[in-house]
Amino acid sequence: MRVDSHQHFWQIARGDYGWTQGKEVLHRDYLPLDLKTHLQESKIDKTIVVQAAPTLQDTEFMLGLAKDNESIAGVVGWMDLERSDYREQYRHLLAQPGLVGIRVMIQSMKNADDVLRPASLEALQFLADENFSVDLLMHAGQLSSVQQLLREVPTLRGVIDHIAKPDIAKGQWEPWASQLQELASYPGIYCKLSGMVTEADHNGWAVEDFIPYVRHMVEAFGTNRVMFGSDWPVCLLAASYGQVVKILEAALPEGLTEAESAAIFGHNALHFYKLEHLIQ
Repeated sequence: MRVDSHQHFWQIARGDYGWTQGKEVLHRDYLPLDLKTHLQESKIDKTIVVQAAPTLQDTEFMLGLAKDNESIAGVVGWMDLERSDYREQYRHLLAQPGLVGIRVMIQSMKNADDVLRPASLEALQFLADENFSVDLLMHAGQLSSVQQLLREVPTLRGVIDHIAKPDIAKGQWEPWASQLQELASYPGIYCKLSGMVTEADHNGWAVEDFIPYVRHMVEAFGTNRVMFGSDWPVCLLAASYGQVVKILEAALPEGLTEAESAAIFGHNALHFYKLEHLIQ
């Protein structure tokens, strides 16, 4: 079972996706039929579709897509962690088939330390107590806040999206590398090998640009806590779906066993999102 742990769908007319404006390739609808051929060509069986807007309506839209499309293994949605009724939001979304996680969009916060405010910490501790999966979206400059978050909520079941978005185009390394090494020391934290091509030179990237980043992640987290994600269609800013798959295949350490490769390209995502029943 090969799984893409991170892709998106959206429908522009819904009005949730203002961030796509000015990006011609992204400012159009992307729905399951648009992805189908790419999955077939790359031999991907299932995907995890991740929220593309910070609204409950976007999450419910994706849950509706999951009902009608067998290729969707699960949905990572959104809820407002700072609202006093966060538990009711959570129960409402969980009652609908398909929800496997919640994403925390630290990247969009005016101050990354906002994730450390009491209301957010209370909600994240609740999700940790529920052993519920949480995606953490941030860029490399916000990692110190995420380090503190995990000191406050060390039992969080979390996955770092897009290897925390180091500036690959400029060769950014430290303190990113050391900070990710610390995050990897928490056994409940995984990392998505996703979103890298858009952090590189969109028009001049080479596979070699990604090798040190991918191999550092595998060394830090091990082959059982990293997972392939395409970040389609956002990846189209710099590369096709098939190119993203081939980049990761080429950048992974040499000599991986068949079991390790299967883990990275599917089984780890299914384990993290508690979808082990799909493993074949």
